[in-house]
Amino acid sequence: MQDNNEALGAGAVGAAVGAVAGTAGAVGAISAAGSVAGLSAAGITSGLAAVGGGTMLAGIAVTAAAPVAAAAAVGYGAYRAWRWLTE
Repeated sequence: MQDNNEALGAGAVGAAVGAVAGTAGAVGAISAAGSVAGLSAAGITSGLAAVGGGTMLAGIAVTAAAPVAAAAAVGYGAYRAWRWLTE
């Protein structure tokens, strides 16, 4: 039981790290992808449109899903690695 609690803790830390990394990656992609570089209103608008394939709405969906996917992947990987290492 103790091993599983430790593995869950490792998974939670991994999920937090993945969320931070995914968020930073999304912000970086938005600021660099547009025709106007940076995080001004024009830069965010053109960055979201570039990431979303031409529409800001699709860009918002992509950048909102990236931190969630990163958190899930890193969190699950940390959980499984902890379980494997402590067996």
